[in-house]
Amino acid sequence: MKIKKLLSILILAFILILSASLTSACGVSKETVIIAGSTSVQPYAEVLSEEYHKLHSDIRIDIQGGGSEAGITSVQSGAADIGMSSRDLTADESASLWSVEIARDGIAIVVNPKNSVQNLTAEQIRGIYTEKITNWKEVGGPDAAINVITREEGSGTRTSFEDLVMNKEQISSKALVQNSNGSVRQLVGGDPNSIGFISLSLVDATVKSIQMDGVDATDANILNGTYKLARPFLFVCKGEPTGAVKDFIDYVLSADGQQILVNEGLISVAGAIENK
Repeated sequence: MKIKKLLSILILAFILILSASLTSACGVSKETVIIAGSTSVQPYAEVLSEEYHKLHSDIRIDIQGGGSEAGITSVQSGAADIGMSSRDLTADESASLWSVEIARDGIAIVVNPKNSVQNLTAEQIRGIYTEKITNWKEVGGPDAAINVITREEGSGTRTSFEDLVMNKEQISSKALVQNSNGSVRQLVGGDPNSIGFISLSLVDATVKSIQMDGVDATDANILNGTYKLARPFLFVCKGEPTGAVKDFIDYVLSADGQQILVNEGLISVAGAIENK
């Protein structure tokens, strides 16, 4: 698994190097800004870049996925100007990199709408993901085997889930691994006996977000601290941003940029912006 993860990071780095007109430390003023990393952050960065391009048609923003770890690695190597991360940086990463939180997001525990389960404790969720609990009837649901779906290693969503729920226990190797929140949502939406975790902003009618420890997954509960499954969305640079990179980040942090993120379902980091 580690070899596969390393290979994916190397492939992403190679693609980014080929697409960049030059590779450099974060902040060099140029016509192309290269952004890479978290697939959770990626769709929001794409919406922001589209709106930013309307104001700055001379600046091209090239966005690639690959996961939080790949984004951080790409910034460290100079292959990307901005890395996207949906997890907190480690102490070592924080010591060598510049970062800013652009928004916050919840992680929703989702089941199929046909599933009668409405609430699970963190301990029960951990039991399901370690396969100590294997049947829905053990947690008040139907008599059916639980189909466990998880994200891939290196995913910021998975890292946050592990930090906030797993308490250093390992997710079962039998869990079905998916490489995006969208894929997890699609599988859960099509399987009455499945469970997964996805970005709260991506919850729709095809899946059901359940309570954790009796608390609904809502923006209000994330802000007041009662819902514990929340993580930051970060932009990461190799150094203090300047030029076009700084200008884009400033736009993202502006009232207009934050309003776009709120409209897309995220939680603003700016106190003046009203969250839904």
